[in-house]
Amino acid sequence: MRFLVLLTEEDHFTKWDEAGDDLRKRTIDDFNAFGDAVRARGTLVVGDALQPPASARRLGPGPERSVTRGPYAETVEQIGGFYLVDLPDLETAVEIAALLPREYTVEVRPTLEITV
Repeated sequence: MRFLVLLTEEDHFTKWDEAGDDLRKRTIDDFNAFGDAVRARGTLVVGDALQPPASARRLGPGPERSVTRGPYAETVEQIGGFYLVDLPDLETAVEIAALLPREYTVEVRPTLEITV
């Protein structure tokens, strides 16, 4: 089963810019532990960090598809990164997601695995 793992944090980009070396090292170590655990029990399909929300573009609904700057939702929580993983079940995905840095709120969502 595939799962999208989203990482959000309030004021994520500012906090990362202001983080000290110890916090950055622990965070990277946590990401590596997560990646190792996924690979031990399944497949890490892709994972990446995102640019700040100001770089996002939102396309509106309808035939004209208006384009506006910024993220989908106005919120203080920012999506900082994501993973697409292939693991045996939701319980395993949640268990392994707990290894991600404790500063983040982590959402684990099964995908429909539609081929496009």
